[in-house]
Order: sequence, then C-alpha cells, then structure tokens
Amino acid sequence: FQGKPDWKKLHNYPQPRLTAEEQAFLDGPVEEACRMANDFQITHELADLPPELWAYLKEHRFFAMIIKKEYGGLEFSAYAQSRVLQKLSGVSGILAITVGVPNSLGPGELLQHYGTDEQKDHYLPRLARGQEIPCFALTSPEAGSDAGAIPDTGIVCMGEWQGQQVLGMRLTWNKRYITLAPIATVLGLAFKLSDPEKLLGGAEDLGITCALIPTTTPG
Repeated sequence: FQGKPDWKKLHNYPQPRLTAEEQAFLDGPVEEACRMANDFQITHELADLPPELWAYLKEHRFFAMIIKKEYGGLEFSAYAQSRVLQKLSGVSGILAITVGVPNSLGPGELLQHYGTDEQKDHYLPRLARGQEIPCFALTSPEAGSDAGAIPDTGIVCMGEWQGQQVLGMRLTWNKRYITLAPIATVLGLAFKLSDPEKLLGGAEDLGITCALIPTTTPG
C-alpha cells in the first residue's frame, strides 16, 4: 500500500503449474462437459442444467475439486480450480457457477476445517460423489455482503428430541439469493448465536457461526 512493490520478489515468484492429473481433467472431463452444455437451452429453455449433464458432473467429481482425496475428492490446487471454471464459463455462466459454488466457501470447505470426524466421514464422500448438493446461506433480505448485519439468530437451549432432553439450538432465519438453494440437499446456514442461559459455560454472545442442516429438515 506504499506504492513501492518489491518487483524482484514478485518476478521471482514461481509460475503456477498444473499437475498431470489436473491437466488430464481439463483435457478430458472438462472438455466433454463444455461439449455437452448448450447455454441457450440451459438459460432460456430449462432454467437448469440438463439431467445428463448433471449426471456427468457428479460421475466425474466436478463438485469435489476442493475435497481431499482421502474422502474421495480430487484435491485440486486453487490454480487448477480457476482454470476449470475459466473454461466452463466460456460456454455457460450457469454451468461455471453450478460447479463453482460447491468448490468455494461452504459445507465442503467448512467441514474439512471444523467438522467432527463423524461429520467428515458422512458428508465429504457424499459431497464428492454428488450425492449431496450443498449451498451456503449467508445473504439475508436486509444484509448482503455485510455479513455482520445479518439478522438471523440462533439460541442455545435445552429441548426434547426423539423423546430425550438434549442440548441444541433454536434458529430463526430468512435468507435470499442463495445459489443452488432450489436443488441443494444440505444447507450451510450462517447466523448469530447467543447463549443467554450460558449452557455452554462461556460467553452469552457467541458471534456468527454456521450450522449444517439437511434441507428436508422441517421448519
């Protein structure tokens, strides 16, 4: 920010390179997905990807570029992911966004950093295979990129679940403009959490957090 970049350091930074596996993915599955995509049909006739393209993307793990190989993912570099999205966006913006969202900030990324082993073992292989389609619900009608202004709330409480008293949360939320929401099977939900009874033993205001919720959950 001082207007004095270290040009030598910048020029000495190594050029990003694709691995053989990443290059093969670009030359094979990505080329085929581009061939299958008809942007006019996707945008104006179906308002969706055709079923055969959905099946192809899942079969070839397009939604797993960000997921580690130990969970069945491709574990591509950020550079490889950008090259894939660059090529897809050349034929269809909707196709690129559909692939891009599961490979950006959302359930897959958050689970790998913060999920329990049980959550990782259950969800990550399913996300990698496309059995689960994720979306990330941050934007509210009153708050877009200003995440700190979201009005959505969660309260830590005790309640009855399947005949037992358990510790949980009650959520009140209203989201808008959530990409892939109509077809998502698992929802990453951002909200402000409070613990008025201090059931967790710490502060009352816990700030913004996320919950992982199957979209079939009533409410």
